[in-house]
Amino acid sequence: MAFTLGFHIVLASLGVAFPAMMLIANYRGLRHDDADALLLARRWSKVAAVTFAVGAVTGTVLSFEFGLLWPAFTSRFGEVFGVLFAIEGIFFFLEAIFIAIYIFGWKRLPGWPHFWTGVPIAITGIGGAFSVVAVNSWMNQPQGYTLSNGQVTDVDPLKVIFNPAVPYEVPHMILAAYMITGFLVASVYAVGMLRGRRDRHHRLGLLIPLTVAAIATPIQLGVGDTAARSIADDQPIKFAGMECVQKTSTHVTEYIGGRCTDDGVKGGIGIPGLDSFLVGFSTDTKVTGLDSVPPDDRPPANTMLHWAFDAMVGIGTALMGLALWLGVTWLLKRDIPRSRWFLRATAVSGVAAIVAMECGWIVTEVGRQPWVVYNVMRTKEAVTGASGVWVSFSVALVLYTALGIATVVTLRTMARRWRTEDGEAAELDDAPYGPRSNVPPPALSGDPG
Repeated sequence: MAFTLGFHIVLASLGVAFPAMMLIANYRGLRHDDADALLLARRWSKVAAVTFAVGAVTGTVLSFEFGLLWPAFTSRFGEVFGVLFAIEGIFFFLEAIFIAIYIFGWKRLPGWPHFWTGVPIAITGIGGAFSVVAVNSWMNQPQGYTLSNGQVTDVDPLKVIFNPAVPYEVPHMILAAYMITGFLVASVYAVGMLRGRRDRHHRLGLLIPLTVAAIATPIQLGVGDTAARSIADDQPIKFAGMECVQKTSTHVTEYIGGRCTDDGVKGGIGIPGLDSFLVGFSTDTKVTGLDSVPPDDRPPANTMLHWAFDAMVGIGTALMGLALWLGVTWLLKRDIPRSRWFLRATAVSGVAAIVAMECGWIVTEVGRQPWVVYNVMRTKEAVTGASGVWVSFSVALVLYTALGIATVVTLRTMARRWRTEDGEAAELDDAPYGPRSNVPPPALSGDPG
């Protein structure tokens, strides 16, 4: 489940955020009669279709895994969270329909009507993300039902959907999707620019997604800070595991890195009182420690959990620096930074953002252990006892490896074809609206002339 979710979440993030960037390029192309922007929008729509198709396959596998790997969980609580998966299914099918309309509309619809057919893609992507993350939020903060003699009764769908963890978990995931997609797409064009392709097409292809990511990053840091304090209040043992807090006390030291032991953190960089201050804006704030519950109720792999949290925060802070670099340069020069170090940093940012997100999911899932539904059902009670799990995992590993390779090969083949002069000119001349290949685009700031 961890492997398939970790693979799928990257594709899901692209499904949530990539359509918005595609629409930004489309809007610029229509609004400013910009051939490069229209070309980007058209190409990105094809990439969106490929990643959506692969994401549909990996998401379907995940849906089967709920029943196969967690039979007691779905049997007992399926009536509670099933409504959210039903809503997610509606959003999924709507997204698929409008992706098809948008792609085929390039040759069949006028400019602005075609643009508006793409708007539901971005909306349904966010709606689907809300539905799925709300399930995870409910697992962290369960409410909206009555459990009588092991049976669920009196389900209140609104309380389930809008559980206490939704206000910070859902924005955190959606912003993460926009960050990952923005930095990942920008990194592709940064690599191209490092290889000498400094044309306007590549600069615009870098600027649009990187600007979106740069806007999302500081908001994400604020949401993440709120989420951490909420976790300290609502799931104090998870927070204690994230920060390696062994004993309940005030003036708790914040540790960066280090190894978590029963005697405290070994080898980390300690900042006295900062942990208490981050929780309650005062070093006098009491932070609950792992010693407040029996050992069986504490998260496992405490050092891994702590490192995952530090990595998520550290990478997010570094990406914030990249966003500031872009923002300051644009304000001063109305252009992207010309430094090769900026392009190198952008080229790395895509992979870094994915690592940060995977670390965030480790914090969310490992930190909740040993509970699958917090303080209600333990993971060992929910998981399957059937044999043969390693066989099905091996099959999934082979399938996902093949899907990953096929996706990369397909996208690289598309990119190579698009880089040829004949391919680019033919695609522009075939466009149903907007500028043709013989019409010069408006200058992007910093372009000669």
